[in-house]
Amino acid sequence: MKGPQATAVTLTINAVPRTLTIEPRVTLLDAIRDYAGLTGTKKGCDQGTCGACTVMVNGRRIDSCLTLAMMHESDAITTIEGIARGETLQPVQAAFIEHDGFQCGFCTPGQIVSAVAMLAEGHALSEDTVRTQMSGNICRCGCYPHIVDAILEAGKPA
Repeated sequence: MKGPQATAVTLTINAVPRTLTIEPRVTLLDAIRDYAGLTGTKKGCDQGTCGACTVMVNGRRIDSCLTLAMMHESDAITTIEGIARGETLQPVQAAFIEHDGFQCGFCTPGQIVSAVAMLAEGHALSEDTVRTQMSGNICRCGCYPHIVDAILEAGKPA
């Protein structure tokens, strides 16, 4: 059975325009991983419930498994690979390391991208707020206390 005709689409991922030839049914997650070769964003549940595929689109966090890539041609897409500034870790990344906010690390990219966006939204006011705002990102290792501590530290004024 033959699928829809592949079409060229230009996605700006981590400030780099990338022209990909994809079928219209390709999700943003699959475009990022399989076509752009950026494998930091993880495929977890493929149903939008685990948060492993979290990316930022125009600064807003989304589950990339739930949207089609072609819908984001004029958007600024940020993945975990675009969070650090060269060799300098983003404060959330540094705090995750300092607070041991990961074990297996599978959920870590989605957790970090979500936390960066959440802090930019101004939501990291308390432990309860962080837990609520991060509830879409599941950690099967149970590192939640460390993740919350890392986010709260990263959100402190400099």
